[in-house]
Amino acid sequence: MVTGQTGAPSLIDLRGVTKVYGTGGAAMHALRGIDLRIDQGEFVAVMGPSGSGKSTCMNILGCLDTPTAGTYRFKGLEVGALTGNQRALLRRQYLGFVFQGYNLLNRTSALENVELPLIYRGVPAGRRHEQARHALGVVGLTGWEDHTQGELSGGQQQRVAIARAIVTEPAVLLADEPTGNLDTARSHEIMDLLAALNRDQGITVVMVTHEPDMAAYARRTVRFLDGLVETDGPQQGGVP
Repeated sequence: MVTGQTGAPSLIDLRGVTKVYGTGGAAMHALRGIDLRIDQGEFVAVMGPSGSGKSTCMNILGCLDTPTAGTYRFKGLEVGALTGNQRALLRRQYLGFVFQGYNLLNRTSALENVELPLIYRGVPAGRRHEQARHALGVVGLTGWEDHTQGELSGGQQQRVAIARAIVTEPAVLLADEPTGNLDTARSHEIMDLLAALNRDQGITVVMVTHEPDMAAYARRTVRFLDGLVETDGPQQGGVP
């Protein structure tokens, strides 16, 4: 088993992972046998052209899809050996998701949106409200708890989405083009926030992006091409 610098199992360890959609002549090889290890506390940017396999890889990391072949271990646990319900439990307990489109509920307050993962966990209402308010405070939205999606800017909506992702204190935050719908100023605000969550709270961040200036916030960049990892190394000239 591959281990990190502390000797503990790597947080994420993909070995020989392939993903094939379809069969025969219609088969599409999204991943062609990738190896990828991510340790606790890393901030990794995943880049590559459309169709390179990066989104498929993220879906596998998020337990939203399963490999055709190869192994995915999370904290040393073989994810492929889990049932669907067990994968859902892993996702609920350890993973947070941030998407390009925010995915907030309309006509529902920021506080109620952030509470959703806690409702699924069965957290009592009082503690749920407290944790959701704290998460909104972490992303700089104290005082905005009662505002609905239509009353928030794009940047504020993404902050609510991040608060919802971190309210369960996940080990990993998976962000898929989190600044794709934002202007430059708001994009840098969101990236500053993700970098702070990684630096100050130790949340591992894995982020898909097409934008080099957003990837510069990460400390490591993995580039995909044609279903393979083309390059994997430290970010050069990143944001301090």
